[in-house]
Amino acid sequence: MESIITIPPKITKELIESRISQETLMATYYGVPIRKGLFKSKFRSDNNPTVCYYKNSKGRLIVKDFGSDFCGDWLYVVQHKFSCDFVKALLIAANDFGIVKNSTLAVNPVKVESTILEPVQSSIIQVEIRPFQQYELDWWLSYGITESTLKRFNVFSCKNIWLNGHLFHLETPTQKIFGYFGGKKNNMDLWRLYFPNNHKFKFLSNWEKTKIQGLLPRNGGNLLVITKSLKDCMLLYELGITAIAPNSENLFVTDSQLDRLKQKFKNIVVGYDNDLPGIEGMNRIKRIHPELKFVFIPRKYEAKDISDFYKKYGKDKTLELINKAKEFLCLKDDLDHITEVEGSEQNKK
Repeated sequence: MESIITIPPKITKELIESRISQETLMATYYGVPIRKGLFKSKFRSDNNPTVCYYKNSKGRLIVKDFGSDFCGDWLYVVQHKFSCDFVKALLIAANDFGIVKNSTLAVNPVKVESTILEPVQSSIIQVEIRPFQQYELDWWLSYGITESTLKRFNVFSCKNIWLNGHLFHLETPTQKIFGYFGGKKNNMDLWRLYFPNNHKFKFLSNWEKTKIQGLLPRNGGNLLVITKSLKDCMLLYELGITAIAPNSENLFVTDSQLDRLKQKFKNIVVGYDNDLPGIEGMNRIKRIHPELKFVFIPRKYEAKDISDFYKKYGKDKTLELINKAKEFLCLKDDLDHITEVEGSEQNKK
């Protein structure tokens, strides 16, 4: 059984950084010397260089992996590397660098050398777009999404991609690339790139974590679905349902964003994938926001989300499923019962 560690109140991130530079802390725990440009991830298997260091507007040294949601400072890296909370991460670093001595913690080898990274611009994604190819439109149409909807949601076909000036990926018929354009910030294009056939990673993005995907009517409405992908949002739009998605399935809308949505929509329903990450994500959200409603595709259909269901069963069956779900929206007890039953079955398998 792991012992409970009480951290002395004086051990803070500020104290540690007053003695050890951010650069040394980051290089020590991430395992890559501080440098400009892209390099390979230390925490996942990928031969593509998708990671970079940069300093944000507050002067914090950040490591960002464009092939995943990994993004944070040295303390975030320590928490991830050692699967620990904020408090224990502080103590690990303080112990490793001799600021405190704790015999219950293994000391990790530390090579103290400081390499200063000058403030650099957030990573730049440049995209060469082209007209949609017919095979791409056929692929989207298999999920019920038409070319006019793709254009409305600012989705583009991409031929080539550059990350910080380096050619990153070339499109081929077996490796389609779609770009979700998110506007501009500080004269920099914001892109979320989707690689549907890539088995190592699906997305590459320089969007802010709090950015929401999808379109919202100005005056709100009766029903809003919060799903996990723009693809689901676009399908639901085709079927007459307003839907949005956080920037990642590992994230959710912020409290302030949710408060504004509650003022505009009578019913807010969360619908993530019915796989383990999706169920865990909905359970996590439900603990924080029990007032919301939660649904997912029953596993008997062998479709993890609404897009997969549409592709497998077609439009009529999808509308039938949605109408059944709508019937439960006014019956809170029944909806909760369905969610709990499906959730318990998921956890047993």
